[in-house]
Amino acid sequence: MKLGFSLPVFGRAAATPGGIARYAREAERAGAAGLWVADRLLSPVSPEVPYPGYDTMPEEFRTVQDPFVALSVAAAVTERAVLGSSTINATQYQPANLARQLTSIDVASNGRLLPGFGIGWSPEEYAAVGVPMGERGKRLDDVLSLLETWWTRELVAHEGVGYTVAESHVGLKPVRRPPVHLAAFGERSLRRVAERADGWLPVWSVPEQIPAEALKGMVAKLRADTEKAGRDPQALGVALRVNVARGIEAAAIAESVKKIVEELAPDHTFVDLNYLADSVDEQLDLVGRLLELTAGS
Repeated sequence: MKLGFSLPVFGRAAATPGGIARYAREAERAGAAGLWVADRLLSPVSPEVPYPGYDTMPEEFRTVQDPFVALSVAAAVTERAVLGSSTINATQYQPANLARQLTSIDVASNGRLLPGFGIGWSPEEYAAVGVPMGERGKRLDDVLSLLETWWTRELVAHEGVGYTVAESHVGLKPVRRPPVHLAAFGERSLRRVAERADGWLPVWSVPEQIPAEALKGMVAKLRADTEKAGRDPQALGVALRVNVARGIEAAAIAESVKKIVEELAPDHTFVDLNYLADSVDEQLDLVGRLLELTAGS
């Protein structure tokens, strides 16, 4: 099994000086197939919409690294691991700057970037960046269109949602067109995956919250809808994030991961360790144990 892990971008481990570089280097050396980031801007004291499953926000969100910086650092100290995001809230960033950042990371990593996008759920975050939350869907469609142009044409011009890119020379191109994956569970967002994305970003929880058979059925339906949209259903990738409740032993995590990978056969799988351990060393210890426990699967 090729297993990846989150970079320490949330919680106390995220505040470790030099921690991301050391973690990325040592995790890849141990055998991690991928290194992944997520994205949080704010941790409101009294959120209008609490984090799912919480009355407020997880304590880990009080200390957060920038996902683009984290991926850039990881790109500089690794050679093989996929560098992914599950997810970056793409609609909270100025699109032209986003396109340049992603392209730069892909070039720096020699084509290892797997950008995974979501649209977020926090009204406070949207207010902080001055973006109307009600425009999330059309802004994501716009970002996808701009990225396609930015990555495939030498002359780039684009009339976007609230911005304009005048016809310009864009000579920096990714090593290969990064496969854009989208987080989606609603009907409209799943349709966007089928019609426009290179892959889907499902989530598996330990302990189990959604039956494996249900996720497997969603993948099958997505691929059927992808075919209806005139696209190759087998080319639709799956990058699975595994969320784990604090206090669960490594052996139980490994067994659950092996179960869902056998059922779902994702292209990429990673375990989010940001909520399980408070230091870089503790997270690296978990990386080693989980790789050992899943070896040969």
